[in-house]
Parts: sequence; C-alpha cells; structure tokens
Amino acid sequence: MTPRVGVITFPGSLDDKDAARAIQLAGGISVALWHAEADLHGVEAVVLPGGFSYGDYLRCGAIAKFSPVMEKLVDAANGGLPILGICNGFQVLTESHLLPGALTRNDHLHFICRDQKLRIENNNSVWTSDFEIGQEILIPLKNGEGGYVADEKTLDELEGEGRVIARYLEINPNGSRRDIAGITNAHGNVVGIMPHPEHAVEKLTGPSIDGLGFFTSLLKSLVNEGKVTA
Repeated sequence: MTPRVGVITFPGSLDDKDAARAIQLAGGISVALWHAEADLHGVEAVVLPGGFSYGDYLRCGAIAKFSPVMEKLVDAANGGLPILGICNGFQVLTESHLLPGALTRNDHLHFICRDQKLRIENNNSVWTSDFEIGQEILIPLKNGEGGYVADEKTLDELEGEGRVIARYLEINPNGSRRDIAGITNAHGNVVGIMPHPEHAVEKLTGPSIDGLGFFTSLLKSLVNEGKVTA
C-alpha cells in the first residue's frame, strides 16, 4: 500500500501544491485536506504547508488553529500521527501547542528570501531519519516572522533532549534563538521547520534536492513501522 499523506489547505496557503509534489516525488500519494472539514480521510501523515493562513491576522497561525481540521489533527498528533509544519505550518503547530515556543517578527524587521544552509542535528524523528547527524543541506527560506523564540528553560529542554532538528549555518537570517531552524516534539512524530524543504526536491527548480530527504524519511519510517508496505 502506498502511503497517503494529507496536505492541509487554509485560506492563504501558498505552498500546498509544492508539498503535494514533494510527497509524490518521494513515492507517496498526496491527499488534499480542506481546513473547514473535520476529517483527515484516513491519511498516514499530514503536512501543514507554508503561506499566510487567514492573512496572518492577529498572529501567524493564530486563527488557523481554530479550523475544524485542527481539532482532529491535534488528537491525531497526540496519538502518534506524523505531522510536518513548514514555515506557516510551523507557526500553526506552535499556536496549537503541538510544539513549544513561538515564531516572531524577524529581528531585522524585513521579509527575507534566500537559499539557506542548515545543519541536521537530529535524525531520530520520523521526518529526518534519512539524514546523517551533522549533514549540511541547502534549502530555500522565505519568511517575515521566522524568528524562533522560547524561554531559557524550554530552550535548554530542547537542547538537552536533542529536539533541535536543524540549525542555521553561516548566517542567522531571522534572529532565531540558538540558530534554531526546526524542532520536534518529544515523540519525534511532529516536526516544525521554518525553511522550505518542498522547494528543494528537483534540480530544475531548487538550489538542491536536499529537501527531498524530509519526505523520503517519512515514507521509510511508515514502512519500517509496518503502517504501509514497501
């Protein structure tokens, strides 16, 4: 059985089609999920894509967390469903308290769009198992509110438990504390990352194909866990 991975579309989502294509290139089947429908349609994993859900009113992701689909997603995440939040999706995950901390305005107060080098710090999560610890990758970054912040206790816990999955290299583009680009929950099934791996899955359009590893990691994890067959 080929893994079915849902991609949620909120009003203002921009990168849902890109996420769907990345899933397909990795060997999965993408399933469109609508924000107003409280149904995950039996998918084996979910991606919350980048964009500007609900126009980023109040705070980025603050309204999206009240979407009917999110109630189902929170329950599923707590039950072990693999979830990847990219950029705005990362913001939705923190607003929904599936991940700690928050994403705030870039410290230089400007939107940034660049190819960003990262170092993989954790390959124990469902979404990073195809990488080597210390591996350097290059994927696009585009955000205005991408600075990851948390109190010192939370930051120390993330570091101590190995839950930082990726850090910015060469430049910290948005003022994220401790150069954090992505984190995971304690169980390794929920991951949020600010740069965009779905934009680095094909040589024709990306600076690399380094982002594909996030999606192949998921599919291999599902096979290894016996949730789908190879």
